Amino acid sequence: MTKTTFRLCAALIVAASANVAFAADVPAVFDAKSCKADYPKASLMNEEQGVVSMAFLVSADGKVLEAKLDKTSGFKSLDKAAMSAISACKFKPGSKDGRPDSTWTKVEYNWTLS
Repeated sequence: MTKTTFRLCAALIVAASANVAFAADVPAVFDAKSCKADYPKASLMNEEQGVVSMAFLVSADGKVLEAKLDKTSGFKSLDKAAMSAISACKFKPGSKDGRPDSTWTKVEYNWTLS
């Protein structure tokens, strides 16, 4: 094998492995239509509204392992109700390298009065 042929083969192997070595992580998701939080009574009476931003660590079987508040709605009762309700939801697991795995996902819950 000549040096030119060897370099070409090595370059093809490196290029081929670079395309499959790093598959993208896919975050977990949940069905927002089937997983809703009950509006806290005090928040209804006080006409509180806002958006809660949260992050959840979801296991490979779709259960929430950890929850964090990223941004408050401005009302503790709305934040607490959203965190509690979404933590109890079943998620479609995320994946790493094409296999189900624990992943972090972000969720925003919008509290609005109609």
